[in-house]
Amino acid sequence: MKGWIQSFFYSNWFYGCCVVALSIEASLQQGFALNRSIYYVVLFCTTVIYYTYAYRNDKGYAPNNERSRWYATHRKLVTTYQLQFGLMALLCSIFLLYDYGEQVLQMNAAEWGLAAIFPLLALGYYGTLQFGGKHFNLRNLGLLKPFIIGFIWAGAVTIYPLLFQALETGQHYALDMMGWLFFLKNFVFISILCILFDIKDYAADHNAALKTFVVRFGLRKTLFWVILPMAIVGFAAFLRFTIYRELGWERILINSIPFVLLIIVSWSMQRRKSILYYLAIIDGLMLVKAACGIIGMYFLN
Repeated sequence: MKGWIQSFFYSNWFYGCCVVALSIEASLQQGFALNRSIYYVVLFCTTVIYYTYAYRNDKGYAPNNERSRWYATHRKLVTTYQLQFGLMALLCSIFLLYDYGEQVLQMNAAEWGLAAIFPLLALGYYGTLQFGGKHFNLRNLGLLKPFIIGFIWAGAVTIYPLLFQALETGQHYALDMMGWLFFLKNFVFISILCILFDIKDYAADHNAALKTFVVRFGLRKTLFWVILPMAIVGFAAFLRFTIYRELGWERILINSIPFVLLIIVSWSMQRRKSILYYLAIIDGLMLVKAACGIIGMYFLN
C-alpha cells in the first residue's frame, strides 16, 4: 500500500487530479457548463508531464530526499509514464485542434495573451525558456516564487476552462469582475500552499542562498506576518465573490471549510513533517477546496 501511495504522489498523478478538480469547481462556481472530457484528459496529462520533467531534472534535491530516491529507483517506470501521457496528450490535442481549429484562428489578442502567459511562465519557472543565449529561471526569485506558481495554477484552473468553453460555443472570452474575484481567490489560496511547501525546503534553500519567506523571516514570522494575512485576503475575495454571485449561506459555509483547514494546517507547520505530509495534506487542500466548491454548487443547488 505504501508503494502505491508513493507512486500516486511522487509520479504527480495527484497534481493532475487537483488541476482537473479545481477546473471543474471554477466552471461550476462561475456559472459555466463543464468542458468536454477530452479537455480534462489533456489538462491532466500535461500537468503530470510538466511536474515529472521538473522533478526528474531538478538537481536541487538532496540525495537523501525520499522523492529523489523514488525517481532514481523507478527511472524506467517514470520514463514509460512520460511517453504514455505525452502520446495521449498529443493525440487528444490534435483531435481538439481538428474540431476547434477555426475558432482558435479567430481568437483575439486578449485571448491569445491569456492562453500564452501561463505556459510561458511555467516554462520560465524551471529555466526552460532562453533569451539571447541566457536561461531565465524564475524559481530563483525566492520571494516571488510562490506567487508565480499560484499565478500559473490560478490561470490554468480558472481561465483556461472558460477560454475553452468560449471556443466550444464560438464566442469570445473576456475576464469579468466575477472571473477576477475567483482568480484572486485561487491565486491567494495556492500561493499560501506554496509558501507552506517552502518550509520543507528550508535547509536546501538556505544553503543555496535562495531567499524564500521562511529563509528570510523565519517560520513564525512567515506564519503570522505572511500566511495569515494572505488567508484573510483570500477569504475576503471569496466573500465578495459570494455576494456577487448571490450564493446562499449553505454554500458560503461549506466553501469556508478549506480556509479554516488552511489555518489549522499552517499552525501545524511549526513541527517538521515528512514529504508525504506536505504532498497529501498541504497540497491535498486543493482537492478539499475543489470538493467543497463542487458540492456547494451541485448538491446545494
